[in-house]
Amino acid sequence: MLFWIFAAFLTLVAACAVLRPFTVRQDAAEDARAHDIEVYRDQLGEVERDAKRGLIGQQEAEQARAEISRRILQVSYTAGDRVENTANRRVTRLTAAAAVLAIPLVSWGLYVLTGSPGMPAQPLHTRAPAGPADAPIGDLVARAETHLAANPDDARGWQVLAPVYMRLGRFADAQTALKNIMRLSSETADLKATLGEAMVGAARGMVTAEAEGIFKQALALDPKEPKARFFLGLARAQEGATEDAQTIWRGMLDNLPEASPWREAAQQALAQSGGGAASARGPTEGEVAAASDLSETDRQAMIEGMVTGLDEKLRENPSDLEGWRRLIRSYIVLQRPEAAKKALERAVAAFGDKAPESAELKGFAANLGVTIE
Repeated sequence: MLFWIFAAFLTLVAACAVLRPFTVRQDAAEDARAHDIEVYRDQLGEVERDAKRGLIGQQEAEQARAEISRRILQVSYTAGDRVENTANRRVTRLTAAAAVLAIPLVSWGLYVLTGSPGMPAQPLHTRAPAGPADAPIGDLVARAETHLAANPDDARGWQVLAPVYMRLGRFADAQTALKNIMRLSSETADLKATLGEAMVGAARGMVTAEAEGIFKQALALDPKEPKARFFLGLARAQEGATEDAQTIWRGMLDNLPEASPWREAAQQALAQSGGGAASARGPTEGEVAAASDLSETDRQAMIEGMVTGLDEKLRENPSDLEGWRRLIRSYIVLQRPEAAKKALERAVAAFGDKAPESAELKGFAANLGVTIE
C-alpha cells in the first residue's frame, strides 16, 4: 500500500509541474502596458505645457500630440486583443489540464483491469535458487570464475574448478586452473598428469610434444602414475611404435589394482593395437589370454559381440553412466567414431542435455576425439 501512495504522490507532483506554465498569469505584461500608457499621458501633458509657454510652435505641438496618441492607441489595441483571446486561452488551459490528468487516470485504470495489482512482491533473494546445489552448472562456474578473478591466489577455488573444466571439455581453462594450483601449492604427479591430459584434450586426442614432456615430468615424481604411463603409451602408438606402446600398457596391467579405472583404458588400447582383447565390462585375464590366441578375424568378432551386448543392456538401462563410457570407448577402440558419436547422442538424450551426467560424458568423449553439437 505504501508503494501505491508514493506512486500517486509522484504522479501528482509531475502533473502539477506540467500544468504550471498554463496557470501562471501574465501580470508582468499587464503592468508593462499600464506603465507605457501612463508615460504617454505624461508626455501629452508636457507637450501642452510647452505649447502654452511658447517653447514649441503650434504645428510641432500638433505633430507631437498625433504621434503620442498613435502610440497610446497601439498599446490599447494590444490590450484589447488580450481581452478577446482570454476565452481561447482558458479553453487551452482546460484542455491541457484534462490531458495531463487523463494520462495517469487512464494508465491506472488499464493496469487495474489488465494487470495484477494483488500479486505479492517477488524480491531477488526469494527467486534465487535455495542453495548452490540447485543452481545450473553454468551459473556455478560463472560464480567461481568471478570469485577467482578477484582472488587469484585462492588455491582451493582452482582445485574445485579444474575438474569441472575437464568434465565440460574446456581444456584451455583447465590448463590455466591446474597451473595455478601448482603455482600456489606443489607440483604432484597427479597434477602434472592431469595437465598433460588437458593438453591432449585441447589437441583433440593427439599427444603433443609439450604434453609428452609433462607426462615425463609426472613419472619423474611418481614412476607408477597410471595416467601419465597410459598417455605415453598412446604417444608411442601415434608415432607408429606399436610394440613400445603395447609394452607400456602391458606393464600397466601388471601393476595396476583391479579397481583402477586405467585397467580398462589399457586393455582397450591393447585391443586397438592388436595386443589384446577389449571387453565391454572389463575382460578377465583369462579372456585376454584367450583372445590373444585367436585370429584377427575371430578377435574382432569377439570384441564386436561384447560391444553389441553392452549396447543392448544400455537400451534397457540408459541410466548406467559407466556403461555409456565403456560403450563410447569401445567404439573408438573398434575405430568406429560415428558409432561412438551416436552412442554419445543417445546418452545425452537419455540423461537430458542439461544434466551433469551429459556434461561429464561430453568431456569424456571429447578426450577421445568425439564431439556433438
